[in-house]
Amino acid sequence: MSTPEGNKNLNKQNTLNLVIAAVLGQVGCLTLLIIIAALLGGMALDARMGTKPWFTIGLVVASIPISLVLMFFIARKAISKIKTEGPNPSKNEEDSFGKDS
Repeated sequence: MSTPEGNKNLNKQNTLNLVIAAVLGQVGCLTLLIIIAALLGGMALDARMGTKPWFTIGLVVASIPISLVLMFFIARKAISKIKTEGPNPSKNEEDSFGKDS
């Protein structure tokens, strides 16, 4: 049989894994959206101005540091949430009901 302490550690690890998966999903989708927006915007500008590959290449290259900076901020935000919502053994979920509302 498993002990309550073992279940608590397993639940904590499962929660951490879900948070990591959520952060990776957010970062992946955001990066994809930024690159697609840069590609479509560059192609539209190139078609309008007649400068076939230059705006497309420029905007796709410029999207790389933008994606990295946003990835950094999303990761920092998730880490700060993990640290502030860390386990507090002396406080139960039931104790906090009604205090924030």
